[in-house]
Formats: sequence, structure tokens, C-alpha cells
Amino acid sequence: MGDRIFLSSPHMSDEGYEMQYVKEAFDTNWIAPLGENVNLFENELAGKVGSKAAAALSSGTAAIHLALKAAGVGEGDIVFCPTLTFSATANPIIYQNAIPVFIDSDYETWNMSPKALEEAFKKYPNVKAVLVVHLYGLSADLDKIVELCNNHNVVLIEDAAESLGTYYKGKHTGTFGDYGIYSFNGNKIITTSGGGMLVSDNEERVAKVRFWATQSRDTARHYQHSELGFNYRMSNVVAGIGRGQLKVLDQRVAKKKYIYEFYKSELGNLQGIELMPSNEWNDPNYWLSSMTISGKVRPLDIMEALERENIEARPIWKPMHMQPFFKNYDFIGMDVSEKLFENGVCLPSDTKMTDEELERIVSVIKGLWFK
Repeated sequence: MGDRIFLSSPHMSDEGYEMQYVKEAFDTNWIAPLGENVNLFENELAGKVGSKAAAALSSGTAAIHLALKAAGVGEGDIVFCPTLTFSATANPIIYQNAIPVFIDSDYETWNMSPKALEEAFKKYPNVKAVLVVHLYGLSADLDKIVELCNNHNVVLIEDAAESLGTYYKGKHTGTFGDYGIYSFNGNKIITTSGGGMLVSDNEERVAKVRFWATQSRDTARHYQHSELGFNYRMSNVVAGIGRGQLKVLDQRVAKKKYIYEFYKSELGNLQGIELMPSNEWNDPNYWLSSMTISGKVRPLDIMEALERENIEARPIWKPMHMQPFFKNYDFIGMDVSEKLFENGVCLPSDTKMTDEELERIVSVIKGLWFK
């Protein structure tokens, strides 16, 4: 059995960019959630994606939470949310005492179905916000979704936690909505170990997010608080890691694409295998190369065969409307997300993998077809 191959693990730069900025934080004693790295990471990421302002926060979940708050989402408000996502997308809706309504996917994008979204607007015309996800680095069908939100005068929030470096028609995902969020969790395409970023062209709202994230401390000599605050600011050390990682984002995207193309070339012709979709308007970051399977070989067969060889693989996200906590909330759609979950598997997409390790993975999978 060979060394462990991970699904997607942290990958620090060979050049040591991260340590340079972390050392600066230590040398200047700016370790706390203030300092030059935080300010510059916000500016550098906003510049990279083409947004006017950014707020560096403790997690992508915190960024979604404060995006909902900035959008005015409160108790009893309806928020449309994709069902095929990680729970971190939906949980902040509950934090705001709002009501999620889950929207089905389509096979063309694996993301929020514009047709299902249109049906949801008919059923819930007073919805407060739409939260769209770009799953596994694949962008949603944004033109249609943006148009629907504009027609109904509803705030659009993009959960781009998995899609930093993904383009939709030449523009970064996360910059089409009123607010966009990114995650730098340990498994993301670039990582700060933990952390997130909220971006927006509304500089006043971003300033408000920073205020809320710093315990809503009013300008006063003493500690004074006129609003509910949160301890959500990113630390200066973590931001230093992020600044270094941002320098290698394009390299990471290139490697993720290489991994996807390798799988497509080696596995795409096996009967019943279909790699995750690509569209002419979408330039994904291929964060996790994923596929669906039909036939005698099932996703569990692949995951167990890989696990026996010390290789990590995972199911596709279990839809939110199938989760015990969320099962009583409304769901709009058919069964696309359920079918993707039932038939899907996420393959190892670690950017440190060698060609030999990729060969090892596909050899195990091919072995299930050619017994």
C-alpha cells in the first residue's frame, strides 16, 4: 500500500511566500485581528477578483452570515438556497432566524436550476435574498439567475467558497451578486488554515461588515456597543498566509485543471462514467474533480476500492432537504440533486499529487470495470 493520497489538502508555496508575511506579523508583534496583512490581503484579493472592497473574516461561514445580515435578512424572511451544497451555506440563514427554501440543481451545471428558481419566485414572491453556490468550482448559470433576481428586486449572494479562480464569461465568480464570499479552509484551492472573505462593490456595506465583525465597537474612548457584534475578524497571522497563497492561486488552478483533464482522458470512456459538466461560458477552477456513475459499479464500490489502497474519495454533497435538521423546510424542484448525490463521487484532487499517484488512482478505478 502506498502513501496516503488526500482528497484536497493544504499546499503551501514552494517559494515560501507565506512564511515571509507571517514572519513580518511576528516581527512587528501584530498577531491579533488587526495589522498590515489583514488590510493588504483584503486589498489584494479584491484586486484579484475585481471587486471594490473586501472584509477578511474568520471563516467563509462567517462571511455568509454577515452577507445575509448586510442584505437585511432577519427573522421570518425567506432565503432561497441551493439544496446541493455543504451545510455551511444554509446554516447562517438559521443564525438570522430566517427560513431557507431549498432549490434543486440542473444536470447542465450541477448548480441552482434557473427553472426551479423561477418556480420558487412564483410560490414565494416576497423572498428576501437568493444565495447561489458554485459547486466544486463549477459556476452556476449566472445570467439567468442574475436576471431573475433583478426582475424581482432581490439581493443575490454568491457562495464562491469552492470557486475562487473560476470565471463566468471572463469575470470572477463571487463578483456578480450584491455580495460574494470565499473560503480559505484547509481543503480549499488556497488556504489560510481557516478564514474567509466577503467582497462587494458596496463599500459602505463592507465597512459595516467589518464593524459588526469587530464586536460592533462604537467610536468612543470607552467600550461602547450600539449594535450586536461578532468576533469574526481574521487574524494578522492568518492573513499573512493568505497573502502568500494568493500569489500561487493561478498555479493551483492550472494543476486542478490538469488533474481533471487526466481523469477525463483516463476514465471518461468507461461505460457509465460521466465527468462533471463543463460549459463554454464557464472556466472552472476544478476544485474537486467529480463524476457520476450509472451501471453495476456504484460510487461506494469506487470509494471502498480506493480506501483499501489508502486513497481518499468522498460522496457528492448530500442535499440539504434530505438532511435531518433541514427536512421540514420547503424544497422546489424534481430529483436532480438527489440523483447526483446517489450516483456521484468526488475524486482525489490534491494539487501535490504526482502523475504516478494519478495513475495509481485510475488503475484502481479501471480495475472495477475490467475484473
